[in-house]
Amino acid sequence: MDFTGKHVIVTGAGKGIGRATAVMLARRGAKVVALTRSAADLESLEKEIGCVPIPVDLADAAATRAAALKALPADYLVNCAGTTELEPFLDVSVENFDLLYAVNTRAPMIVAQEYARDRVGKGAKGAIVNVSSVAAFVGIPDHAAYCASKSGLDGLTRVMARELAPKGIRVNGVHPTVTLTPMAVKAWSDPDKAAGMLGRIPVGRFADPDDIAEVILFLLSDEAAMVNGLSMPVDGGYTIA
Repeated sequence: MDFTGKHVIVTGAGKGIGRATAVMLARRGAKVVALTRSAADLESLEKEIGCVPIPVDLADAAATRAAALKALPADYLVNCAGTTELEPFLDVSVENFDLLYAVNTRAPMIVAQEYARDRVGKGAKGAIVNVSSVAAFVGIPDHAAYCASKSGLDGLTRVMARELAPKGIRVNGVHPTVTLTPMAVKAWSDPDKAAGMLGRIPVGRFADPDDIAEVILFLLSDEAAMVNGLSMPVDGGYTIA
């Protein structure tokens, strides 16, 4: 898949799946516009791939919209930024619930709105990939707010796919299993908890960020021209086990 000459917005590009996606896109010719909160992550990514760095706290709606507008124009969009807080359902705080919805659900909506408005206004085609999670499909203990936020993102993706495809913009979702990122280390550092999850993945391992990035690039590409509204598990068979 060749992305030479294409500009791609990647949120959450500083770490994990977002960074792997940004690096892979750059190696295949794209100019990446990287949105993430950490200035240090942006600095190191810019040195590595020559991206356009835009620091932003995606929990801030106004700042997110301003960053999205600054990132334009772009050919494609990858909404990859995400966060989590681990709490049993009975202990979920309103503050953490609101934070996860702000970053995991509301921010993708805002960035996609500005990206799509720009493309539609120019009569140009495009593609959006929203990075969700298998947590949108199943109830994972201690992940109540995270599961809810990713399920919300899935609902958003389906509506976007219905409304934007007639305007030339395909929208799909990717649903990784546990992927070896800093956030996953935080969530799955307990060996007993990790063993239970691994036991449900037929391929017998957690994902690497590049496993997910390859699927994201396919869904952005012209090779996926008839793929729209997909909820694509990249989970080693977890959801069928």
